[in-house]
Amino acid sequence: MIERYTRPEMGALWTNQAKYQAWLDVELAVAEAMAEEGLVPAEAVAEIRSKAAFSADRIDEIEADIRHDVIAFLTNIEENVGPVSRYLHLGLTSSDVLDTANALLFTKAADMILAGLARLLDALEQRAWEHKDTVMIGRSHGIHAEPITFGFKLAVWHAEMQRNRDRLIRARETMAYGKISGAVGTFANVSPQIEAKALARLGLKPAPASTQIIQRDRYAEFFAALAILAGTLEKMAVEIRHLQRTEVGEAEEAFGRKQKGSSSMPHKRNPVLSENISGLARVVRTNALAAMENMALWHERDISHSSVERVIGPDSTILADFMVARMTGLIANLVVYPDRMKANLEKSGGLFFSQQVLLALTQKGLIRDQAYRLVQRNAMRAWSEGLDFKALLLADAEVRNHLSESDIDELFNLDYHLKHVPTILSRVFGGSRAKSVDS
Repeated sequence: MIERYTRPEMGALWTNQAKYQAWLDVELAVAEAMAEEGLVPAEAVAEIRSKAAFSADRIDEIEADIRHDVIAFLTNIEENVGPVSRYLHLGLTSSDVLDTANALLFTKAADMILAGLARLLDALEQRAWEHKDTVMIGRSHGIHAEPITFGFKLAVWHAEMQRNRDRLIRARETMAYGKISGAVGTFANVSPQIEAKALARLGLKPAPASTQIIQRDRYAEFFAALAILAGTLEKMAVEIRHLQRTEVGEAEEAFGRKQKGSSSMPHKRNPVLSENISGLARVVRTNALAAMENMALWHERDISHSSVERVIGPDSTILADFMVARMTGLIANLVVYPDRMKANLEKSGGLFFSQQVLLALTQKGLIRDQAYRLVQRNAMRAWSEGLDFKALLLADAEVRNHLSESDIDELFNLDYHLKHVPTILSRVFGGSRAKSVDS
């Protein structure tokens, strides 16, 4: 089964309808806080709440003439509410509404992405335990290094994804701040008490100090968290793309019964999902840079950040949500080939045991450089001539002066490399699952 993106809620979050609703929620919260403090008639606020309605199309129509979105919004509300609408927006500036509403939208977006991350973490854990004993060669610089298991590789990804989750939780907390402090943040026409009451109604906290806007370091942190998340997803995607290469063939994306890989070559099964994730990660990373550029504004505020955020807000959250969902399906449905992993492991003729031989020789009294040269000369011959490394060591008189045949046999033990993999998985996932799997 090929995973498809089916999350309309994230896209709906960034529609004009959702945006204007968030604006209305902010205006009503402030009006109700003022009524609670006796600054406006409670019955007027009740009437506003009962009549408050807006039309996104009508707001756009008004804005086309007056060139101000918040005034267009308030004008449309006034058309529906009538004279009592005069109790809305008292002492506020546009950014009181915009930035506080943004806090509502971004925290909702973060919650959706976090829910997706929970599913991805579950998929990674399930496949890690499934393949905890599936042996494969580890690679550094693209070259065979020492053995690992595929479950170990997935556990490493899981641990990193936990950090992404934690970063996003912190970034969500950083974004969960609003401001109802007026034109330059000094509370000239609205009190800190009103701000605190209004934001509490919205589930937000007051920024300790703000200008006309919430300071954009908060946004930069949020978009940076999404960029790092995207980087991890691309890291996973790149590895899957490598494992799917014809010459490697150790794992591949699930290929649908009716799927086609190429318009010209019917045999193709391409890692299109992973490649898609790699491409989208570039967009999310670029958007993080744009968010950082938004931090430096003129004096107490200019509007240069606004146009940027209208693009990167929807784009980065939708893309992050999409990428997480796509990777979850990719991992859950990933086809793994243990026999091919074993065959690739054996291609080097046992060269990955070189470190054990090196260490054994040093323990026999050789200085490290001398031991290294003894091992390397046999390893390079095995590499260049396609010979068996162990057989070469057994035939090397200088090596045999220090290591017996039984010594060498004992060194070529695959379990030596993998003995701590269960411990690593237990550290990542906790011990209970390990016990149930091992029992």
